[in-house]
Amino acid sequence: MDNMDQIVTTVLQEIQKCGIIKEQNLIPVGISNRHVHLSEEHLISLFGEDAKLCKIKDLSQPGQFACQECVTVVGPKGCIENIRILGPTRAKTQIELLAADCFKLGVKAPLRESGKLTGTPGIAICGPRGCVNLSEGAMIAKRHIHMTPQDAERFCCRDNEIVRVGCCGERGGILDNVVVRVTEASKLDFHIDIEEANCMGIIGSDKVKIIK
Repeated sequence: MDNMDQIVTTVLQEIQKCGIIKEQNLIPVGISNRHVHLSEEHLISLFGEDAKLCKIKDLSQPGQFACQECVTVVGPKGCIENIRILGPTRAKTQIELLAADCFKLGVKAPLRESGKLTGTPGIAICGPRGCVNLSEGAMIAKRHIHMTPQDAERFCCRDNEIVRVGCCGERGGILDNVVVRVTEASKLDFHIDIEEANCMGIIGSDKVKIIK
């Protein structure tokens, strides 16, 4: 009887180890809606000389947060109100749109990695104290994975590598052209916008797997 108990215990321990290993191979999902990153200069232009961003909640990436402040984005054909600002301020203002937003606004925003704004179309942003006409900055964010160098070693990835990601569920499938972004300050996260998430039936509590 003692031997049987020991065997059962050993089997359960091995099953638990397999579950842990499987879980470690998965990446949590972060889903984003349209939003704006402002430079300090444009924050003042839109909200006034003494403007400060008011945090309402932290985001998945360390130091990033959603703000109380919202703006209206205006294009040649229309506008979208109440677009959330994400903080902190950045060197350049950047508007991350959804694909469907481009039809309403009348702009042709390209797929881009964050911060790579050269060649993106300009657009206007209006706040309670003024408006700013940008010469560039409207984009649709490329889906990407944030990870630390330690994560990159574990997943056998490198910075700027393009990988495929698999997701489960009734609408599950494989997403190509996912950019790996490796920095010391990152937290492991697969970032996808709400349009793509809805298309694949992905929700915020889901996890995905890199497919080599």
